[in-house]
Amino acid sequence: MPGRLSLPTPCHFLLWALVILLTVLGGTASHSGPHYLLPPIHEVIHSRRGATTTLPCVLGTPPPSYKVRWSKVEPGELRETLILVTNGLHARDYGPLAGRARMRRGHRLDASLVISGVRLEDEGRYRCELINGLEDESLALSLRLEGVVFPYQPRRGRYQFNYYEAKQACEEQDGRLATSAQLYQAWTEGLDWCNAGWLLEGSVRYPVLAARAPCGGPGRPGIRSYGPRDRQRDRYDAFCFTSALPGRVFFVPGRLTFSEAHAACRRRGAVVAKVGHLYAAWKFSGLDQCDGGWLADGSVRFPITTPRPRCGGLPDPGVRSFGFPGPQQGAYGTYCYAE
Repeated sequence: MPGRLSLPTPCHFLLWALVILLTVLGGTASHSGPHYLLPPIHEVIHSRRGATTTLPCVLGTPPPSYKVRWSKVEPGELRETLILVTNGLHARDYGPLAGRARMRRGHRLDASLVISGVRLEDEGRYRCELINGLEDESLALSLRLEGVVFPYQPRRGRYQFNYYEAKQACEEQDGRLATSAQLYQAWTEGLDWCNAGWLLEGSVRYPVLAARAPCGGPGRPGIRSYGPRDRQRDRYDAFCFTSALPGRVFFVPGRLTFSEAHAACRRRGAVVAKVGHLYAAWKFSGLDQCDGGWLADGSVRFPITTPRPRCGGLPDPGVRSFGFPGPQQGAYGTYCYAE
């Protein structure tokens, strides 16, 4: 009949739905994931300082000609550091990982990166990029070290470091500035600290488990943040990160001055331990000693894994501090470190 509206039949609806579905699936397939690189089973690789670790990168099928480039994404600096380039036959390493980075080459499609003697600064995000001149592809992996975060301030007291001084202070104590992810992990493990400190990305934060008036005010536990600060002008403490030790920390009893502590460690083929050494020994070796001892920065501390009466007065495990006594005060033993 003229002018009559023709309604689609159920078959028309089914055909229309099928066309839409195939269009969506086709568009998704053409943009889904790498074509040559296989997605990793685990995107986060865990390791410890001193270990050998592998960052997996495997080709599903190789293009006729290609290169693989490994780089490290530096946090807070918006740049990538070149590590290694290979054409499948020959490889060349670059930068701070030169001499410690190599290709695994378990088979002809294996472009995995092997890092030996893992260091604190190796933690971070890595990129495996396949370059074939037409379609470059990449995948990202994160290397995370098992470690411990510790707050640090100098003899002069709290809030003395700008960003660069905080970075140097951590390195002098066998550590590096912690990342925000490391601070969060430490908070979940019990770190409660009321002084704000620099982090590697340039932000300033502090972890609170028991919310209280002098520590950010009442509210929920969490990581308090001051956000990004001026790296030259603003001054705070530091949150440092360290990992497992290649050597050991041991205690020498006595009533020693600071210089006598150094001599006592030298006689035993060791050096006075750094703050990071003591935290690592407490965390990874279970060092438990209810006696204050000198450390290399002039502070006096002791590690407790089993809290007990008359041993620090706090209910949780940790490293206790007596601050920075005068170097001529002969009232403490010393903690030594030997590899």
